[in-house]
Amino acid sequence: MIPVILGVLLIVFVVNRMSGDPVAAMLGADATEEQYEAQRIALGLNKPIPVQFFNYVKNIVLHFDLGRSYLTKRPVSQELLTRLPVSLALAVVSLAFALVIGVIFGVLCAINQNSKIDYLITLLALICCSLPGFWVALMLILIVAVHWGLLPPSGLGSFKHWILPCTALALNPIASLTRTTRSSMLEVIRQDYIATAKSKGISSSKIIIKHALKNAMFPIITVFGAISSACVGGAVVLETVFQIPGIGTYLTQAIANRDYPSIQGTVFVLALLVCVINLLVDISYGFADPRIRAKYANTGVRKKKKKTVKPGGNQVREAA
Repeated sequence: MIPVILGVLLIVFVVNRMSGDPVAAMLGADATEEQYEAQRIALGLNKPIPVQFFNYVKNIVLHFDLGRSYLTKRPVSQELLTRLPVSLALAVVSLAFALVIGVIFGVLCAINQNSKIDYLITLLALICCSLPGFWVALMLILIVAVHWGLLPPSGLGSFKHWILPCTALALNPIASLTRTTRSSMLEVIRQDYIATAKSKGISSSKIIIKHALKNAMFPIITVFGAISSACVGGAVVLETVFQIPGIGTYLTQAIANRDYPSIQGTVFVLALLVCVINLLVDISYGFADPRIRAKYANTGVRKKKKKTVKPGGNQVREAA
């Protein structure tokens, strides 16, 4: 995780410096040369880029100081703490909705293979995988909010405000989980132990939930981790479309104003979230697959000592 985050910080830091001069954007064209240089010194932009990067990383490691926003003059960490819960709530609700619907649709397709239900759900999943999230969000606003007037088009207030953003964000993950669950379930239900369970008279629902779905979870967990990371990044675009006061809107405003600390701090938090998600997915493999638990449980077990007798004597020694 540490090399990945450092690499992300380095790339964003360098790209920021290549994107333009924030001092010129802050002061405008009427600023004098003295004012320009004084502002650069005040922001620490007069130092060499390696020195600036070292100081930035040092402040993060020692004090978790992400700097101050050029635009609002407030600490970036405070700005993110007020906006991060909104973005996390949007991502968690969307992912929970996608997980439930995607797994149900995938199981339905698997147990009804080559039926009309299977063809219909598979076709819809393929279409939804091909649709860009921002286009889906715009169409939902245009049709559901503007033409039909059923739901509010933007902002976050009541429960109704969450429906369109969560639907737009969950549509692509639902399609991915549906296709993955279908493929994994088809592979599992053809195994011999499923046929044995059927011959014992176990109900179909119990076989699907307790035996088939449980053993089909490994690919589903892998895909769920990937779409979780994608939802974190996808929320940036959708928050801008729906005017949601999360870190996505904050990042968009920072990019428009060349606010270096805000951009770097937001990308750092997003990279940290993605790394944590990947770590949790790796850990969850142990809960889904008993073989992984057994492998790591045996690595720390020391071999038992054996007692051996020397030839021609009664002395006993212990050998590992």
